Amino acid sequence: MELAKISFDKKRLAFLGAFMLLSLALYQVKFSDILGVKSQSFTLFQLIGPISAGVLGSALGVVSVFAVEILNFTIGGKPLDLITFVRFFPMVFAALYFGSRGKFTDRLAAIPAAACMLLFWMHPIGGQAWYYALYWLIPIGAVFYKENILARSLGSTFTAHAIGSVAFLYAFSLPAEVWIALIPVVAVERLTFASGITLFHYAANTAMDFAEIKAGWKFLNIEKKYSLLNALGRE
Repeated sequence: MELAKISFDKKRLAFLGAFMLLSLALYQVKFSDILGVKSQSFTLFQLIGPISAGVLGSALGVVSVFAVEILNFTIGGKPLDLITFVRFFPMVFAALYFGSRGKFTDRLAAIPAAACMLLFWMHPIGGQAWYYALYWLIPIGAVFYKENILARSLGSTFTAHAIGSVAFLYAFSLPAEVWIALIPVVAVERLTFASGITLFHYAANTAMDFAEIKAGWKFLNIEKKYSLLNALGRE
């Protein structure tokens, strides 16, 4: 994936800080429970985290996601147990998927999902619920349609799903019955996440487009076709 140079001028630092604070705030807003794992839940960070590499660039986006994960862990005061450590990584891979650009880097973005399928099937429990992992054909197929923001969002959230699922499988050996029962839940959950990611990306690009027009923040990584200023008329 494309690793843009990171230049830390005042505007970039200000935008990075604001984006991280917003991400951290949304991390505190519970979205839904993680079924099969007690006292764990998804938050609104699942909707804004993936777009970080899209609006900040791949390198800075991934750094910001990992930094937010560490900050949330530090503020929460929780012990660094296995389940906490496992949850550091799905959003990092989701951001890498979302932020990758170009044919070669797009193809590389599909590797984690493909590797997760194999790892899931190799596990004795995963082998009993092998069709659960077929969900991860979505991020593999979506790399061919990443110009479509919903396809990119689906690929991103299912990449996070693949990483998280395999990590939980190997760490906690959830029974096959749990994975099978989750299949219809995952469909609704990830479609909701993908829709949210898409909306957040539109909102972020609209805000950045406005900042570029009014304040001349040329460094921003804007995809202007996803700015609502196009529909409202650019002034």
